[in-house]
Amino acid sequence: MMLRTRRIPLDTLRENVAVLASNCAALRPEAFQAFKRLEIQHDGRSIVASLDICHDHSMVGPDEIGLTEPAFRRMGLPEGSTVTIAPARSPQSLDYVRTKIGGETLNRHQIEAIIHDIVGYRYSDMEIAAFLVACAGFLSTDELLDLTRAMASAGNSLVWDAPMVVDKHCIGGIPGNRTSMIVVPIVAAHGLTIPKTSSRAITSPAGTADTMEILARVDLTTEEMRAVVGECNGCLVWGGHVNLSPADDILIGVERPLNLDTREQMVASIMSKKKSAGSTHLVVDIPLGPTAKVRDAGEAMRLRKLFEFVADRIGLHVEVMVTDGAQPVGRGIGPVLEARDVMAVLANDAAAPADLREKSLRLAARVIESDAAVRGGTGYDRARELLDSGAAMTVMQKIIAAQGRAPAAPPPGPLTADVLAHADGIVASVDCLRIAQLARLAGAPLDRGAGLDILKRVGDKVEAGEPLYRIYSAGESHFDFAVDAAEQANGFALAGLGGMSGGAR
Repeated sequence: MMLRTRRIPLDTLRENVAVLASNCAALRPEAFQAFKRLEIQHDGRSIVASLDICHDHSMVGPDEIGLTEPAFRRMGLPEGSTVTIAPARSPQSLDYVRTKIGGETLNRHQIEAIIHDIVGYRYSDMEIAAFLVACAGFLSTDELLDLTRAMASAGNSLVWDAPMVVDKHCIGGIPGNRTSMIVVPIVAAHGLTIPKTSSRAITSPAGTADTMEILARVDLTTEEMRAVVGECNGCLVWGGHVNLSPADDILIGVERPLNLDTREQMVASIMSKKKSAGSTHLVVDIPLGPTAKVRDAGEAMRLRKLFEFVADRIGLHVEVMVTDGAQPVGRGIGPVLEARDVMAVLANDAAAPADLREKSLRLAARVIESDAAVRGGTGYDRARELLDSGAAMTVMQKIIAAQGRAPAAPPPGPLTADVLAHADGIVASVDCLRIAQLARLAGAPLDRGAGLDILKRVGDKVEAGEPLYRIYSAGESHFDFAVDAAEQANGFALAGLGGMSGGAR
């Protein structure tokens, strides 16, 4: 069955989607109901795609197959190329998924086969979700190790010409926690190699890659990344472009809408990325707080032990720090506002957020103490010296130039509204999840200038009518959504006269 390819300008995210006309010359209309997925082949290359039927024959002709943007890109052929289509056979590894659903444990070969087919886009999102839900029910320690190794080996693996390659990672969930952009230049200024690959936002108002992109290009190739690290000792790039543990990005894209974030899946995700990035020493930041991902000390301890267990087995030295996750870190929430805070800390600006500076110094200190030449307990003084002297800012500017300086950063969104306290009192708590939701409603991270500026913190006294935070947006609809949502539940709880008031409702 031969058809000519036609590019359909539709982004179907991760999924390959093929579109056939209802009067397709290669298949009778009644045959469309017999299968849901196609294998598309050309000269030894192939992809598997979900099948949609189009009744508008001006979009896809009877002798054509339409490929949405991801499928067209992965097929890698000029438009109009002739391809062969056939019903796609179900991957054998789906039998292993059914085994896992049945409550049995999987061996290394079975897990590797599943990850191989996921990376090959042979699974639908529904099939990936079935695997994730089955693993969320129970995952043995052997399965966790096999999953981590399979994910690490499924993409590129970086090898560095350095005896020690350090890294720092936060498990996420705290708005404004942009410490990596301060830790990397401090550690690089010390002389350690720290090639930092970071993610873009999925459900948060900004990922490190989104914020760094305000200052510099982040979609570097592996060769460009090596050049930057060779020149600067470190980099801050988007990990998705260098194809490290690609299964992780696919799995996360399905996990997040389902709100699946088990300890085991989190550890496999993070450790596979670090192993494939060539790291030898890793500091993991686990924020602990009532609205953070980890909400009690017992859970933090269990997660720390899982990190240590996997690290020991895959040859990675890990240090776990449990940090304060009771409220957002810094002031800005959203790419432009977070980049402003980062550069203020690096510039030793007196108005820079003190909590962002302090947390970054403590994390950098722990990374620096991986250096055998640094005596235990002196890492903090060394980190502060590198920040206070301007050495860290010098390295950051060098990294920005080496990666490719971005055009002038856009200003914060022109539409603003202050969210006010409804009563006198003291800020008792801040809901991190709600604050992140409000920043996204305002348009972050796609609207780079959108987000929130936090004006009050836990313990601060406020008077009725005083601003708690400011909303920034560039679009009327996003602005209205955020303002209306903040009126319903602003994420702040006040204590004082009359007890609790003005909090998230």
